[in-house]
Amino acid sequence: QVQLVESGGGLVQPGGSLNLSCATTGFPFRDYNMYWYRQAPGKSRELVAAISSTGDNTNYADSVKGRSTISRDNSKNTLYLQMNALKPEDTAVYFCCLKWYGGDYWGQGTQVTVSS
Repeated sequence: QVQLVESGGGLVQPGGSLNLSCATTGFPFRDYNMYWYRQAPGKSRELVAAISSTGDNTNYADSVKGRSTISRDNSKNTLYLQMNALKPEDTAVYFCCLKWYGGDYWGQGTQVTVSS
């Protein structure tokens, strides 16, 4: 029932920007905290950013702090991650995550590649 669909990734040059989106269905989106994770080749999945259900509280990994903004539009059931000043180290598959009663739910991911 729960569906998370990420989009907005792509190939960008260092210093560029991307706005990732996560469209959600199947649960009361506005009642839950949401998360962005990423996984680079050969590395474990790591937390990038988190946002409270209302959007009033956000947290960021040190690696993206100051360059990224997590936000949500509860009227559209959509989560966003605006990424600026992208670095090659940001290259990864980015996943939207819901932590719900039955466990963690993940989307299919969207590829972000930062390269010159």
